[in-house]
Amino acid sequence: MKPDAPTPKAAMAPASRVDLDLASGGEVGLPPIEPASSTPVKPATAESYETPQQRGFWYGLMVASHGTAAFDAWTTRRAVSGGYGIEGDPLQRPFAHSGAIYATTQVTPLIMDYLGHRMMRSSHPWMRKAWWVPQAASASVSLGAGIHNYYVVP
Repeated sequence: MKPDAPTPKAAMAPASRVDLDLASGGEVGLPPIEPASSTPVKPATAESYETPQQRGFWYGLMVASHGTAAFDAWTTRRAVSGGYGIEGDPLQRPFAHSGAIYATTQVTPLIMDYLGHRMMRSSHPWMRKAWWVPQAASASVSLGAGIHNYYVVP
């Protein structure tokens, strides 16, 4: 037995056509346009949780961490060049006698800036509350090392 052939589409009867509705701006003969889904569309970009105040504070911590890293580099080079000590960080030791130490000491604050910014925009509430910790820790360690190096040289 053969399957039944599909039935042809019947022409739309004039009674079932959409009437002209001048108040809503409809057109003759066209059915109203309805959304394909009633669920809301997800935005293309992630929601940003940062506020302008947090962004300003982030920039302030960025300046502080990079400034204290430069201070640490200056005091380290001063102490090492004067023969008052050696660089304690084995990764920084090859650069302690040259001006490259100023660039290499900026790597850690740069990483902490990136980490703090990612934490500020995180979807986890505990990260959004502690976003400032990496930058503040970087600045305080560099400041402590710089002060120590400053007092080593008479």
